[in-house]
Amino acid sequence: MSYDFNADDVFEMAEQIERNGALFYRQAANDVADPDAKQFLLDLAAMEDDHEKTFSAMRKKLSETEKTATVFDPAGEAAQYLKALADTRVFFEKEIDTTSMQAILKAAILAEKDSIVFYLGMKDLVPGELGQSHLDNIIKEEMSHINLLSRRLIATK
Repeated sequence: MSYDFNADDVFEMAEQIERNGALFYRQAANDVADPDAKQFLLDLAAMEDDHEKTFSAMRKKLSETEKTATVFDPAGEAAQYLKALADTRVFFEKEIDTTSMQAILKAAILAEKDSIVFYLGMKDLVPGELGQSHLDNIIKEEMSHINLLSRRLIATK
């Protein structure tokens, strides 16, 4: 059985992923002693907060068709399912050596790559008439993080 998501579903997951990312960066910042590294991680957390706001604003602009439910859900379980899906795919809890900025950056790059792979996969699940094209905007936002993290990783070597 196939389950189609609409753009609203995907933006809901994107917002959760950004919340998880912000938490990840704030927790890493708490474990870092270097003030410059701590500030960089806090800036990344703020970017995740901004991305969440961006995705929320994009979500509000969706048409009614792009918000059309794809399943019958009288018990409201779909929202819980989407949150669980977002929580387990990107920035889920994992053991990270937070004593090393390089290890933090590598884990962050991996998580950002995972988010892009997640959104690319979601593109196949969102029919065109339900807002598939909006996913490209999410992917571009995440790619900007990889660029920033990669530059910082190179600078720390």
